[in-house]
Amino acid sequence: MKAWRVEAIGDPAGLRLADVPTPTPAADEYLVKVEAAGLNFLDTLLVEGRYQVRPALPFTPGMEVVGTVVGGPEAGLRVAAATPSGRFGGFAEYALVPRAEAVVLEPDVPPGVALALRGNYPTALYALRHAGRLAADETLLVHAGAGGVGSAAVQLGKAMGARVIATAGSDSKRELCRALGADAVVDYGDAGWVDAVRALAPRGVDLVFDPVGGEVGAQSARCLGFGARLLVVGFAGGTLTQLPANRLLLANASAIGVLWGEVRKREPALASRLAQEIRDWWREGRLHPLEATAFDFARLPEALAALAQRRTCGKAILAMSPMSPTERAGSNSLA
Repeated sequence: MKAWRVEAIGDPAGLRLADVPTPTPAADEYLVKVEAAGLNFLDTLLVEGRYQVRPALPFTPGMEVVGTVVGGPEAGLRVAAATPSGRFGGFAEYALVPRAEAVVLEPDVPPGVALALRGNYPTALYALRHAGRLAADETLLVHAGAGGVGSAAVQLGKAMGARVIATAGSDSKRELCRALGADAVVDYGDAGWVDAVRALAPRGVDLVFDPVGGEVGAQSARCLGFGARLLVVGFAGGTLTQLPANRLLLANASAIGVLWGEVRKREPALASRLAQEIRDWWREGRLHPLEATAFDFARLPEALAALAQRRTCGKAILAMSPMSPTERAGSNSLA
């Protein structure tokens, strides 16, 4: 089969498309013919050797897929699932997935929607409800509100009754945030973005949802109201957040880390309930994932570069073959 391989740690441009043996599933795994793979910031860290897990070289990155089960009594099932922890392997024509992780999909669910509902939305729901304790009428600040997990947080924050301020780095992305229901939008690329947020929330915000990190995360501490919570969801900006502890002290505020993968491992019953709740809300028409940004399989290095430079909206996916009209209706194709 064809698979993208990391043969040396470094820039994604060094990835190589190679012929490798099709993997053999263990008893608790499915072999899946990949339809699309999710693109995540974690993938860029993995390729560059900056992620906490470092697989032995060479390896195939890619942590989540949509595809069809091959072989066995469940052959033909269409599923969305994570790839095996620590082994990855999603950026290939075939991938292994743990049976316990597989969510059975209807034929008409676009792959980008399936992956967003599998990962982005449960992450945001856990972060807002369980880690952040968001209450109705509180003010929520969501960074990168047009991104995969940020767009989920905007919609879920509104559904939970919060006033939502979203940030984004371009006019088009800010318009998307408004379309998602954000009450106000701010350009976090502007030097005065903190003052803009404070003007919208003079007493400070109650909860910050930050998947960006770096200086954006650090400056977010200046936006906190008394007793506020700052959720550290990721570092899509490329650098870790160096939080000023004095800001937390002055506001009696707290910083809370959110890692959905660990929740799935340590609290599988809770993770399953949240994921089912998300799927139910979507079927009821209460959630509307942004169109996915889709890249052709042959363009993985470009796709990872676009992701790292925050040039994507909604869920970013790697499509294995040209998409049908139905699939295109659920994505912005950059094939």
